[in-house]
Amino acid sequence: METLEDIKLAKDIIQALTKAKKTIRMYPDNNPIYIKTIDDTLSRFTDFFNLRDELSLRIKQNEIFFETEQIYHNPEKDDNLALFLFKDGLRELSFKKGLTKEELEGFLRIISLDFDREAVDDDIVTLLWEKDFENIKYIADEAFILEDEDYESRATTEVKEKAPGIDELHKAYAEAFRAEDVREVSIVNLTDRDLQLLVKEIERDMEDKIWKLSEIIFEMLLHAEGTVEYEDILRFIKDLIVYCLKQVDFKTFVDIVKMTKAASENTALPEVVSRQIKDLLSFISSDETIRHVAGVFDSGVEIDENVLNEYTEFLNRNAITPFISALGEMQSIQGRKRIINILIHLGKKDIQTLARGLQDSRWFVVRNIIYILRHIGDKRAVEHLLNSARHADIRVRREAIKALGELKSPLALQTLRDSLDDSDPSIRISSVKALGSIGSETAKRIILERVSKKDFRNREFNEKKEFYETLSRWTDAETADFMLKTLRKRSLFKRSRSDENRACAAYSLGLIGNRDALPVLERLKGSKNKLLREYVNAAINRIEHGR
Repeated sequence: METLEDIKLAKDIIQALTKAKKTIRMYPDNNPIYIKTIDDTLSRFTDFFNLRDELSLRIKQNEIFFETEQIYHNPEKDDNLALFLFKDGLRELSFKKGLTKEELEGFLRIISLDFDREAVDDDIVTLLWEKDFENIKYIADEAFILEDEDYESRATTEVKEKAPGIDELHKAYAEAFRAEDVREVSIVNLTDRDLQLLVKEIERDMEDKIWKLSEIIFEMLLHAEGTVEYEDILRFIKDLIVYCLKQVDFKTFVDIVKMTKAASENTALPEVVSRQIKDLLSFISSDETIRHVAGVFDSGVEIDENVLNEYTEFLNRNAITPFISALGEMQSIQGRKRIINILIHLGKKDIQTLARGLQDSRWFVVRNIIYILRHIGDKRAVEHLLNSARHADIRVRREAIKALGELKSPLALQTLRDSLDDSDPSIRISSVKALGSIGSETAKRIILERVSKKDFRNREFNEKKEFYETLSRWTDAETADFMLKTLRKRSLFKRSRSDENRACAAYSLGLIGNRDALPVLERLKGSKNKLLREYVNAAINRIEHGR
């Protein structure tokens, strides 16, 4: 039960999140105000975790609840944290004790995005799923989290097992007890809980029987005589594997695979039988088996992570192509996530086969393959990703460009240079950030060349700001001289556009902390142009006071 102190601390956290959501957008991550905002918000969580191990927040359209207490209410559409989370499908957020500064910063960067104004095609739930925070969990309305229109158009057909209804069970009991010899016995109706326990007991009993049957079959394998007997037993094991998957009994399936693996290493078995058992192990990575496994993943059944990891270790590189195919058919985020994690593991063994998924006709499959290659981090993937940076779908291009930046290969420079002139501003911004991640001298010169072009001043202010902010990663004299030259430059035509460039240069000099720029900045702090004046004064403040 929540206490008054719990409620107060929970409200403090909501206030801190609301404030941080605005602040994070305004400052780069090396700014003292940005850093202080992260630290202050983390401090609020620490205070709460000194009393409780977990903070669970239920999200309504205009309210946020901590257990039974409403701790946030905003009926307005603007600056409404509850509505911001609710409209993307979030229904519950949980923060666990052990929350790290890195996790909190990642979460704040997600909620600080302006999804209505910025070119962001992902939603909050997708971004949270990609981050996979250890100490931040969420529950989302499944209707909001399908990845694209193709997913939305595909109906999910669920096969329901035919079983007697509750009314039929009551009828059977009534008829049985109407007999003369049991007339005195009183009948107690089964509750819903009784029925649930009964079903679980039956399921548990079935699992035990399958396990016992498996043990018997493998014992028979050790004592079999003759080729025909061996082949019959191995065929039965194969059928049992398929049966377990059809029954969505993933643990028993993995246990049978483990027993098969142990049998393959038994030197007492004839060599011809050992080869057949190894062929059976290869069946685990076949298209048929993986189709059944994908069905289990998509069923929503809970799977122990240790069991899932054991299964992954039994797979070979032949499983890559079937899993890529299954990836395009998955209906649930959890199912896709499991396949993506498996492909990250398998892809390390065979980048070439994994990269063939980039030729898939479905954009979301291509984007997922790029995501996998990015997390593998093998620079051999760069040559495969170059074409994806020119993909017809913006979301694919953006993911490919992000991957090229993180892989930091010189081979990507020309492609990123070309992408600076993409028709979509979000791609141009992603490209300049990728060049900044590479951080080489050549990358710097590509950016300088682009911002020096006359038509660059016609781009939107936010885009120009991203270019100049990226340039501030280089603190050498050449970069500082370019900024100062831009700051001094005046124009008779399109003066407002030119002043935007000067404001960006001031912003960059402030980030660099270049004190040599102070005299020029001082002369401009009374500028008639409001934007230039604000950024000049902010730069002076950063340089002189570090904020």
